Amino acid sequence: MEENTKLCLTCKKPIKGRTDKKFCDDYCRNSYNNQMHGTCNSYMRHINRLLHKNRRILADLLPASANQIKTSYEELSEKGFLFKYCTHQVPNKKGNPCHFCYDYGYRAISDWSYIVVRRKNKQSSS
Repeated sequence: MEENTKLCLTCKKPIKGRTDKKFCDDYCRNSYNNQMHGTCNSYMRHINRLLHKNRRILADLLPASANQIKTSYEELSEKGFLFKYCTHQVPNKKGNPCHFCYDYGYRAISDWSYIVVRRKNKQSSS
């Protein structure tokens, strides 16, 4: 083996090809990156699952024919809704925050009552 031969960062086999290559193939590259970023990616996947679950709960509560529906804290909690996870907040006309999980949102109207809404699609005019 030549002195200048680079070794794959994953499997330690000699690398052929470009001088700046670090891996012998896609499998080794993916394995290395998964190992390096696994903990961070795992955390983000977990949070995203919780956000999707919250969205699904809101979507199941709001019929397709309705723009909004009133529900209770108890009903949301019983379905497993986690209030601490949302994707963004949008203030309503009065400035009160509406918390969204992607395109479905909820807004407190009292300590134990909420309004569930679906974000309106803003279509661009051509």
